Amino acid sequence: MNNRQGFSEGFLWGGAIAANQAEGAFDVGGKGWSTADMVPYFEKKDYTNLRELMHVTTDKVEKAMAHYSSEGYPKRYGVDFYHRFREDIALFAELGFKTFRLSINWPRIFPNGYDEQPNEEGLRFYDEVFDELRKYNIEPLVTLSHYEMPMSLVLKYNGWAGREVIEHFVRYAETVMTRYKEKVKYWLTFNEINTTIIEPFTGGGIIEDRVDNVMQASYQALHHQFVASSLVTERARQINPEFQIGCMLARMIHYPATSNPEDVLQAQIDNQLNLLHTDVQVRGSYPSFMTRYWSDHGINVIMEPGDEQILRKHTVDFISFSYYTSLVSAVNPEDYGVTGGNLYSTIKNPNLERTEWGWQLDPVGLRIALKELYDRYQLPLFVVENGLGAKDKVEEDGSIQDDYRIDYLRKHITQMKEAVMDGVELMGYTNWGAIDIISASTSEMSKRYGVIYVDQDDNGQGTLNRFKKKSFDWYQKVIASNGKDLD
Repeated sequence: MNNRQGFSEGFLWGGAIAANQAEGAFDVGGKGWSTADMVPYFEKKDYTNLRELMHVTTDKVEKAMAHYSSEGYPKRYGVDFYHRFREDIALFAELGFKTFRLSINWPRIFPNGYDEQPNEEGLRFYDEVFDELRKYNIEPLVTLSHYEMPMSLVLKYNGWAGREVIEHFVRYAETVMTRYKEKVKYWLTFNEINTTIIEPFTGGGIIEDRVDNVMQASYQALHHQFVASSLVTERARQINPEFQIGCMLARMIHYPATSNPEDVLQAQIDNQLNLLHTDVQVRGSYPSFMTRYWSDHGINVIMEPGDEQILRKHTVDFISFSYYTSLVSAVNPEDYGVTGGNLYSTIKNPNLERTEWGWQLDPVGLRIALKELYDRYQLPLFVVENGLGAKDKVEEDGSIQDDYRIDYLRKHITQMKEAVMDGVELMGYTNWGAIDIISASTSEMSKRYGVIYVDQDDNGQGTLNRFKKKSFDWYQKVIASNGKDLD
């Protein structure tokens, strides 16, 4: 048995963005409204209650759609990747990227979601992006749905709560997979698919004041996404047998607050609920514990004849996931202090430091997550999001000395290497984000993740010029050495 000492030859180093946070050009090229276009910027935020910040109602949607401008809606202008992708990809090539994770903006291809024909101008845009990546031998890793659902499907079917959306998503996926079958090998169906349960509008396009039972609607929507993902996986293998199809989970690893068995049990339940999503997409069926969970919460997920067979027959080739922080579970969480996070809050862990946004810094948790996932599924893993959001300062000489980001990335990559030595099969790593983009949870620009700085503030003001941070040179060295040089 080989004792692997480092990352494999051909390890896919790179970076990641999402179309709705980077592209901008919300009213260019025939693109329709997306769910992300509905989310405004709020200057004052409670980072322990981001779900309330992102809560979308019918009134908010009507107000957003009546405001046909990018002002006040940062995801409508992004960082103008739409017009600057060649400049950005050249920087990614300079970094030495082997892969670049991006998403296709669904309403850029089907503006309403249910259109008879795709939007050719949108298809040509991604042709140009993929051709530019090929010029530098950068492999695209494409997410089909990354919080960019067409608003027309939201208004007509209440998003994924309506089973009709399955057909529209499959047609969209078939369209782009056929178009780019010689340009893209790696595909992810849904980004952080568990977000549909955590934040129903962001993940599932569900406007909560239009349903009687949000939890019921969310699990029904999730089931529709599972079926759609399996059908797309089936179609993908028909289009190009060389395609590799992955699922994508926001891995939320939970520790018990104490050794009290009740806290341990609560952590186990929370971890099970998180891994429900990979259980279905990897094993092809719902785990048995969900029967009781649904019964206890009065949930009745409606499954059509043939759904179970579809899930069982068309499972994924690899597992990708995001990892930023760990969480803490307790049977009495009110007894503990609360810290913030991305779409969620958690009990404070006294053993970990926290960022300004309340994220608990836990590199070892990434090793734990990798080992648990590989032990559970024995499929190749891909860390497709991992990074540190921070307020970067531009010095008088124009440099950005983000040693804190280097420290974060170094510690997490070190733990990935340890996991590989533990026997985990790891395909690659794409840090979030490759370049500064609009924050998914807070719509801020000042919460920066990239190793490339973008001159733009929270109100959309700035030159949009790109600058290399100190972490740029460091990450370039990491990639060139295949993870050996982390100094």
